[in-house]
Amino acid sequence: MSSNSKTAVTAAIIGNAGLTVLKFGAAVVSHSPSMMNEAIHSLMDTANQLFLLLGLRAAARGADQLYAFGHGQKKYLWNLWSAIGLFSIGCGLGLAHAWHSWISLANADQISGFGNTTTLLIDPLWISGVVLFIALVVEGYVLRIAWLEYVSRLDASLSARPFHQLMQCKDPTLLAVLLEDAIAVTGVVLAAAGIMLARTLDNPLWDISMSVVIAVMLGVAAVVLGRINMRFLSDIRDGEAENLFAEVVETHREVERCHDVRSIVIDEQHTVLVAEVEVREEMMLAGLRQEIDRHEQFLLERVAPDRRSDAALLEYIADRSVVEATLERTEHIIDELEKALRERCPRVSHVTIEVQGIVENGPE
Repeated sequence: MSSNSKTAVTAAIIGNAGLTVLKFGAAVVSHSPSMMNEAIHSLMDTANQLFLLLGLRAAARGADQLYAFGHGQKKYLWNLWSAIGLFSIGCGLGLAHAWHSWISLANADQISGFGNTTTLLIDPLWISGVVLFIALVVEGYVLRIAWLEYVSRLDASLSARPFHQLMQCKDPTLLAVLLEDAIAVTGVVLAAAGIMLARTLDNPLWDISMSVVIAVMLGVAAVVLGRINMRFLSDIRDGEAENLFAEVVETHREVERCHDVRSIVIDEQHTVLVAEVEVREEMMLAGLRQEIDRHEQFLLERVAPDRRSDAALLEYIADRSVVEATLERTEHIIDELEKALRERCPRVSHVTIEVQGIVENGPE
């Protein structure tokens, strides 16, 4: 993950930590269910993004004896725990608080917090309004950072319609921050609407209803983020890399076809690809005789003059020359395929190509 993505996560942590304190303070003063659920929302966001940051640090470690391809997938595990655990808890706490407020409607002043019996010097409505305005500014700024980073990752052909690619984002950590920030901005608007309607219509059910919507949004976020990260933990294939490899093979003059192409996404920056190819006979054999002669001459030069008439030694040199020339030609083809694939798809970090056979005749 790029440093800009880490900046998005860090900015979200700092912003949500401060908002959590402000929202809980406003919720205690106003007794507003929607404000309390917004406070729970910010608390869950802060904890979740701390989990994301821990996952990023764990994933930054390179390959070792236990993790041959690095620790990249650890961030998906941290993301999954935070999504299912923290957001589910946030949803449950929010719904529980809304239920408690609903069954206590007999004391409407206590529930809405905007009655006329308050002893505060400042109307709780203004306190909540100021806190929500600050939250809207902060959450909007953090959302803008995450959105700009997301758009910068898009290909030029997709930048004109970024919303179509949201669920296909190759960096689920960035997508998690983006989704959380979008829900946070929506939650602030819903909380403000609930509080204003409760005061204007003198009906605390509006406040409670909006708190339920905020809690449900947390539950939906848990499901969506959980589904996204589970994809990367279940050895999904990199379809784009596989298609690009097929295109590379199609344009290579020495390769007839490929088959059994498979890939595994380790993380958004590393893909492992394996494939089998068949080479064309006429291209494989073209100039091979000269290469065999070159290897044979090289080996003969290393033999003492008095042994150059040894039939067994000459047979060994001839056989070895054929093997070395064939292997050299095969390795050259594989190296060209790997280089062409990595140029078109840099995230393919490990490639294993097996030459399965030689096709006698070229394409008709």
